[in-house]
Amino acid sequence: MNGLELTLLYLLAGVLSVAVCRWLKWPAVLGYLSAGVLIGPHGLAWVPASEGVSHLGELGVVFLMFIIGLEFNLRKLKALQRHVFGLGALQVSLTLLLVTAGFWLVSLWLHDGLPHPWSLSWQSALALGAALAMSSTAIVTKMMGEALELESAHGKRVMGVLLFQDLAVVPLLVLIPALSSPAPMLMNELGLALLKGVLLVALLLVGGQKIMRWWLTLVARRQSSELFMLNLLLITLGLAWLTEKAGLSLALGAFLGGVLVSETDFKWQVEADIKPFHDVLLGLFFITVGMVLNPRVVFQHWAAVLLLLLLPSLLKLSVVVGLSRFLGASAGVALRTGIYLSQSGEFGFVLLSLSAQQGLLPDAWLQPLLAAMVLSMFITPFLIQNSQGWVMRFVASEWLEQSLQMTQIARQTLNADHHVIICGYGRSGQNLARLLEQEGIAYVALDMDPDRVRQAAANGDHVVFGDAARLPALMAAGLNRASAVVITYLNVPGALKVLANTRQHAPQVPVVVRTQDDHALEQLRAAGATEVVPEAIEGSLMLASHALALVGVPMRRVLRVVQAQRDARYNLLRGYFHGADDDTALERDQDRLLPIKLAADAFACGRALGPLNLSQFRVRPILLRRSNGKITPCADEVVLAVNDTLTLLGRPHDLSAAQDYLSEGTL
Repeated sequence: MNGLELTLLYLLAGVLSVAVCRWLKWPAVLGYLSAGVLIGPHGLAWVPASEGVSHLGELGVVFLMFIIGLEFNLRKLKALQRHVFGLGALQVSLTLLLVTAGFWLVSLWLHDGLPHPWSLSWQSALALGAALAMSSTAIVTKMMGEALELESAHGKRVMGVLLFQDLAVVPLLVLIPALSSPAPMLMNELGLALLKGVLLVALLLVGGQKIMRWWLTLVARRQSSELFMLNLLLITLGLAWLTEKAGLSLALGAFLGGVLVSETDFKWQVEADIKPFHDVLLGLFFITVGMVLNPRVVFQHWAAVLLLLLLPSLLKLSVVVGLSRFLGASAGVALRTGIYLSQSGEFGFVLLSLSAQQGLLPDAWLQPLLAAMVLSMFITPFLIQNSQGWVMRFVASEWLEQSLQMTQIARQTLNADHHVIICGYGRSGQNLARLLEQEGIAYVALDMDPDRVRQAAANGDHVVFGDAARLPALMAAGLNRASAVVITYLNVPGALKVLANTRQHAPQVPVVVRTQDDHALEQLRAAGATEVVPEAIEGSLMLASHALALVGVPMRRVLRVVQAQRDARYNLLRGYFHGADDDTALERDQDRLLPIKLAADAFACGRALGPLNLSQFRVRPILLRRSNGKITPCADEVVLAVNDTLTLLGRPHDLSAAQDYLSEGTL
């Protein structure tokens, strides 16, 4: 197979595997692993094992470590320091110690004075312990983000542990190559590797930041995207080559390069430019990992695969649960944290591959370990999706805690009627709450960040801890009595859950959704959103209004232009509802909104909008809300019914005439 055919096959395998995973709502990494198994030398044998493919896989690891270094953030570490350097450090250390001791003791028992293919030295056991101590950042963070759990009590603990694991990879990348040295030279090699690592890191971090900032500024001034991209590749691969020449690993240099760039003003541009390379090459790395897996050997040693799947997973689960409880977490939070972190991870494959390259891993262990790690990642989505049921089943106090939480939410809204439910109490939610307070409108906010809830509640805000995407929390917040629901967080899957629950249990309650742009606008409207407010569009309108005012356009014309743009996008903002304070000479002849509720004897009941010909009154139907609260498009064929509310746009005199016509049929 020539180079072009090999490239096409890899691209085809990557495209099909990612497409299938998207359809199944699985992380893409599982698709890459499966594709590697299928096309590799132990599967359909479409791709023979080659050193060139392995080198391309190593580039994927290099770019992964560069991105990790780029995302290295001291403020994030400080915010989660209790979980990072508490739970995270203890989890990695204790898991590494227990797994290493367990493998070594089993090896001694198998050895029994005679050579055995499953025998391990303590160096090999330590390398395996390091690989199995890692969890999957890609899978867990994706699923927690979709479930809106990143700011929850267990979410912060999980993120803290994952962040420490990312940091722990750096010294492990230095340690593992040194472990492959002969026994008499081992301590010298470990000391030398440590010294090299410290000197190199100190050299790069002390003087490297100023040089990196100066160099990137110099390149950016040339205003050439091609030059900037080539420069990024040079930095990433150059530092990786430098650390390899120093006797360390490629990945360590790439990580340091990312850290150096993260301290400059070009971090976000670099991240956007490098991401395509990172995703493609990392996918290639996982395909090469899957190619190493031999299903035949796995089936021959199925008992070993099962043990290597269950024992490390149960050990990590027990360690995380025990440490979380020791550090003050409730039983439910501790069990959720343990379930989310019990699987193997991407860095586990990186460390396992490095151990195999250094000759630390006997062939008898490689295939069962790879199979066990792959299987653990495959079952992770199932474990996370069912974690709520298991926690409720095995933790007796969890049901009581959730009941108390629902009671607390219900107590906040016990006397509230026609209030607004705010889903998410970040900046947007807090600003909305302030405006509602000024207008004397009651509200209750649901948020999953316990620290934010505690501080806001202490300030007197009506905010409680609860997951707005769950029906019990919405019902406890008085969904059936609410006048509106506002979703303020930028999470489309979470918003769709809120919309589904509201549509099913309180269809008369309007829902307003905040989004980052209009990408999912139609999807959210189809799901029942009364209105969708794209942040990017509102920002551009404000930017345009300021720019027009600064260049001398009269303010009233600026307001009309901006309002016209909103009219084209939002049904609810076309015109305005008339109030007593609007009754001025300037306002009387401007378009406004008038909602008309059709009584049982109204002329328009049972008639379609088209034949009514409302355009004869120079008014336009904007919004039709059915008696059950559902929004219906104002199409010509739509038939009006009793208790429907039809909102018209027009001038006061024309609206009055149209109202008489709809009610009595008089022209």
